Amino acid sequence: MTLIVNDGTPEMMALMDKGRKRLRIFGVVLLVLGIIALAFPFATTIAAKTLIGWLFIIGAAGHIYGALNTESLTRRWIDIVQGVLFALIGGWLAFFPLAGIVTLTALLAIAFVLQGILEITMAFWYSQFPGWKWMLISGGIAVLAGGLIFAELPSSATWAIGLLLGINLLSSGFSYLMVAMAMGAVAKRG
Repeated sequence: MTLIVNDGTPEMMALMDKGRKRLRIFGVVLLVLGIIALAFPFATTIAAKTLIGWLFIIGAAGHIYGALNTESLTRRWIDIVQGVLFALIGGWLAFFPLAGIVTLTALLAIAFVLQGILEITMAFWYSQFPGWKWMLISGGIAVLAGGLIFAELPSSATWAIGLLLGINLLSSGFSYLMVAMAMGAVAKRG
């Protein structure tokens, strides 16, 4: 399969502009969510756990929004899988506030590893754009964060939630913005 990045036609330019705007919006949303998560470093309390649940639900909405607004069937399924994963974890965190923090930490580690694998896969699909390596790095960071959380259980339950969620969201947001910027550079050259 050959992918034409920019054939110079108005239709292709409009399609690239639309995709770039979506990635930029999603990147900004993830950056904002990461800043919010880092503002709560002691996320082991019930209130912070509930807030993080809502952040996951908002992240799920972002993934579902991305799935509804993409022309690529493969990308749509990846966003749906990430959205459902975020929605399930977010619902558990937000609506069951008395559940155990260690269990929450284990679920967070699983979410990071799965999200990282999906982002690494997406990076290879975007490899025709110069900024694809940022998404690859973000996926690697997510997998590493998940592994770090698992390695330190149960003591990681006292620090991992807010800190690593914030770092992960910032990393993902930054990678989406870098891909959007790279797409803009490709569009200008074409």
